[in-house]
Amino acid sequence: MSIKNRPYLLLILAVLFWAGNFIVGRAFHGEIPPIALAFWRWVGAALFITIPSIKHVRLDLPVLRRHWPVLLLLALTGVASFNTLVYSGLQYTQAINAFLLQSLIPVLIVLLSFLLFREKVSLRQICGVLVSLWGAVTIVARGDFNLLQALSFNRGDLLVFIAVVGYAVYSVMLRKRPRVHALSLIFTTFWLGTLMILPFYIWETLNVKPLQLTLHTSLAIGYVALFPSILSYLCYNRGVELIGANRAGLFIHLMPVFGSIMAILFLGERFLWFHAVGIALIAVGILLATFRVARQE
Repeated sequence: MSIKNRPYLLLILAVLFWAGNFIVGRAFHGEIPPIALAFWRWVGAALFITIPSIKHVRLDLPVLRRHWPVLLLLALTGVASFNTLVYSGLQYTQAINAFLLQSLIPVLIVLLSFLLFREKVSLRQICGVLVSLWGAVTIVARGDFNLLQALSFNRGDLLVFIAVVGYAVYSVMLRKRPRVHALSLIFTTFWLGTLMILPFYIWETLNVKPLQLTLHTSLAIGYVALFPSILSYLCYNRGVELIGANRAGLFIHLMPVFGSIMAILFLGERFLWFHAVGIALIAVGILLATFRVARQE
């Protein structure tokens, strides 16, 4: 079976690349202004895919034109706003707050799927979402749930929460995407999203801090343009297409798992008991929510 027909592998790869995005964002937050990182990430991603996409875009152009409202919505929620707001929010809040809020995405996807499309949710799915959510929180809180009581919230958390709601909307609305080639879809949404960010990037450059391009910052932007942008979005969009937003969104709970593993490998952190417990809970939750689909395949 081709990789494009393996939804679970595609979703695991998408989240793995996204976890690398957070490692890079954390490592370079002092060198790359947040909106500049988001803007050049999408400029780079859009440029990378322009040549391989152009023939598909020409063929799909009539369909793309007919579906411009949903394309604008996907570009706004999935491209322009999510990373721009997350990067900006991390200037004011702790990483733990951002990870906790991001863990709400699968829950919000299930809620929005029901509210917008009356999609039914089984008891097994609900249990799977809650178990995997508990696993994600265990890792983020490092096994110390008293830490959660001591958290304080500020404007940075509001920005991250808006981003989280937006990405849940993006995931749910992918069911309304036009039936075009995968490259046509991401080409269109990447360039639209880039244009939406442009005015904010100009404001940040003139009023806050301009981007200083160095070898290190260029490599960082190149990474987030290629892996968490092009490859992740191709994998995630296809995964949602194959198994639906409710089940696909659950894989976002793997983010703290991969983030922890990368922190252990690259930042010298240790593997501790709460990593094992959190990983086990997330695995059980994903199995609960996807068991019937997996069995049918």
